[in-house]
Amino acid sequence: MPDIVLATINARYAHASLALRYLAANLGDLKPRARIVEFVLGQRPTDIVEAILAQSPRIVGLGVYIWNVEEMTRVVAQLKRVAPEVTVVAGGPEVSHEVEESRVCAAADHVVTGWGDVTFAKLCRGVLSGEPPRGKVIAGEQPDLARIILPYALYTDEDITRRFLYVEASRGCPFRCEFCLSALDKTAWPFDLDAFLAELARLHARGARHFRFVDRTFNLKVAASARILEFFLERMDERLFAHFEAIPDHLPEGLKQVIARFPKGSLQFEVGIQTWNPEVQALISRRQDNARAEANLAWLRNHSNALVHADLIAGLPGEDLASFARGFDRLYALGPHEIQVGILKRLRGAPIARHTEAFAMRWNPDPPYNVLATDRVSFADMQRISRFARYWDMVGNSGRFHRTLPMLLAGSPFARFMRFADWLHARTGKTHEIALERLHQFLFDFLTGELDLDRGAAGGALLADYQESGARGRLAFADPGLSVAPAARESASAPGLPRRTSRHLRS
Repeated sequence: MPDIVLATINARYAHASLALRYLAANLGDLKPRARIVEFVLGQRPTDIVEAILAQSPRIVGLGVYIWNVEEMTRVVAQLKRVAPEVTVVAGGPEVSHEVEESRVCAAADHVVTGWGDVTFAKLCRGVLSGEPPRGKVIAGEQPDLARIILPYALYTDEDITRRFLYVEASRGCPFRCEFCLSALDKTAWPFDLDAFLAELARLHARGARHFRFVDRTFNLKVAASARILEFFLERMDERLFAHFEAIPDHLPEGLKQVIARFPKGSLQFEVGIQTWNPEVQALISRRQDNARAEANLAWLRNHSNALVHADLIAGLPGEDLASFARGFDRLYALGPHEIQVGILKRLRGAPIARHTEAFAMRWNPDPPYNVLATDRVSFADMQRISRFARYWDMVGNSGRFHRTLPMLLAGSPFARFMRFADWLHARTGKTHEIALERLHQFLFDFLTGELDLDRGAAGGALLADYQESGARGRLAFADPGLSVAPAARESASAPGLPRRTSRHLRS
C-alpha cells in the first residue's frame, strides 16, 4: 500500500491531471511509495474518501481547483473525521491565495501555496520521518525549471489511449491581464526545449496522438514555437492533433509559414480576445493590438487549416452590454469555429478585485465566483448573457448548425441570438437537458414564427444539419420527402478527434 496518495477531482474523465504527475515525478526516493488516484465531478465525496482510504495512506495530497473546491471541501472534512491520523495536504490555484478565507484550507493539515513540485516532496519527507512542518501554510518554492523532473512517463497506456495528454513547454506569462492568476507571474519560464521534445517523442512512440499544451503564451518565442510545430509536422498522421493557446496579436510571417503546412483536423488554436474595447483593455492592464489580432484571426481562418476557438469575457469593468455586443459581432465576422462566451470570475488572488468598488462589481460568493452585476450591466442582463453563453455553446459552438446559423444570425449576430436565447428560456425555463430533437424544433419554431422565415427553407436547413451531424432521430417538422444522403453524415470526421471538434471540419 502507498504511503502517499495524490488525488484530485477532474472535470471529466478525459482530463488527466498534469499537476499530480508533476508531484509524483518529483518525489525522488519517495516516488515508489506514492500512487495517483483521480476522480470525476459527480462522484460522491463519501465514495471518494472510501477509495482514498482503501489505499491506507499516511499522506493525502489533494489538487484543489475552482471546479472542484466545493467537493474537495467535503472530501477533506470527511477524511479528517474518519481518519484524523492521515495528514491531508491541499495545493493548487484555489488554495494559493486568500487562504484564511478558505474552508478547505481550514480543514486540511497543511496547505502548499504556489509551486508544489519540490515543496511537496520535502513536506512528505518531514511527515514520514516524524518531523512535520510546524506551520499550516507553506509557501511553495519556485525552483529553476532544470531541477524539475518532467512527468510525462507517468501517463499510462490507458491515458494515452483514452484521455487528453496535457503538456507544457513553459510556465508563467509576461502579461498582466487582471482577470487571470498568471498576471502575478510577470514573466514566462521555458523548459529546456531539447529535453521537452525528447519527452514528447517518447510519448508519441508509445502511441500518443492528442496533445494539449497548457502554456499561456505558446507563440511568445517564435523560434521555440516553430520547433514544436515542426516536431509535429515530422510525425504527422491522420490521428495527430495538437492544441495551443495563442497570443492573438503575435503571429509573425515565419510562424505562419509553419502553421500553413498543417493538414485539416490536426491543429487547434485557442485565441483569447476577451474584449475589443480599448478603454476596458487599459483598465484591466491588457495589452492587445486589436487591428493585428483581427488580421491574424482572419489569416488563420482564410489561409490555414487550423481550428480556431476564440474567447470573450462578459462583465469586465467598464464594459456595458452594447460594447460586449459589438465585440461579439466583430469576432463572429472573423469566422472562428467556436466563440466561448465566459462570464468574468473573481479568481482568488487575481488583481481584478481592485475594481470591485469603483465599478460596483457584485461577485458570487460561491464558486465559480462569477460576477453577478456591475455598474454597467444589471443582474437581469448578466443572467441573460449567462443564458446566451449556454445556448450559444449548444447551437453556435456545437458544429451542428452550419446551414441554419446564417439564417438565425442575419444582421447583428449578438442581437439575433440574444433574442433567440430570451425566447427559448421563456419557453423552457432551462439551459441544460434540452434534447437535440427538441432543440431543432425550437429553432424551427423561432425561425418561422418569430423571424417569419420560409418554412421550407428553414426546415430544409435544419434537417440537412441534423442528418449531416450523424443524428438518427425524427424531426416532427420535417417533410418526409426531404433527406440527406447517408454518405454526407459525419463525412469530415477525423480519427481520434472529439465529435464536436470533427464537426467543425466542415466549415
